[in-house]
Amino acid sequence: MKSRARVVYVFIDAANLWQAQKAKGKFFDYEKLKSFLQRKFEAVAMKIFYYAAYPAEGTRDYSLDSKHKFFTFLKKGLGLVVRKKELKRIPVADETIGQSVDEKGNMDVELTIDAVHNVEKYQVAILFSGDSDFLALVSYLRRYGKEVYIFSSKNNISQELRTGGDGYFDVLKIENDVWGRELRRRPKNEATLREEGGSRM
Repeated sequence: MKSRARVVYVFIDAANLWQAQKAKGKFFDYEKLKSFLQRKFEAVAMKIFYYAAYPAEGTRDYSLDSKHKFFTFLKKGLGLVVRKKELKRIPVADETIGQSVDEKGNMDVELTIDAVHNVEKYQVAILFSGDSDFLALVSYLRRYGKEVYIFSSKNNISQELRTGGDGYFDVLKIENDVWGRELRRRPKNEATLREEGGSRM
C-alpha cells in the first residue's frame, strides 16, 4: 500500500459482512471501522457506501423498526451513503416441501454502478465483500489506475477476489478494535439469522 494521502471510497456489501460478524460473535461498530480505515489508508477524504436488503413489512413476526433506525443512524449519524431495497419474494414450488417463498436481495449492481460512476473522484477503492462476481469490477478499477483493497473473512472469500486486488485483509484479524456489542441471536432458524445482517452495530 502506497504511503500518501488519497481520497478513499468504501463499498460495503452488508450481507457479506454479516457472515464475518456471525463468525466473530459481535457486531461491527461502524464509527470505529470508519476511523480505522481513515488511519489505515491515510485518507484526506473518505466516502462510505453501505448496501443492504431488508424484509418487507408483514413478512416477519417481529418489528423491523430497529433495522430502519440503524439505516438512519448510518446515514445521519455517520454520514454513510445507504443503498437499501426490499427483499424480493419469489414463490417456489418444491415437490418435497410444497409451496414456499425464496427471498433475494442482491445489491451487486447498485454497488458496481456507484464504483464506476464515481471513478474519477477517488484514488483508492475498498471493497467489503468476498463475492467472486466483483472480480470484473476490481479488474476494471485497477485498469483505470485505482488501488483496490478487499476486506472479507477467510471462510467467505473467493480465491479469485482475494488475489485480484492490490491487497486483502481478513476482517477477523484486524488488530484495531472495530467491534461493538456482542451478537445476540434470535431463537429462530438460520434464515432469520441471515436476514438480520447489518441490522445493528
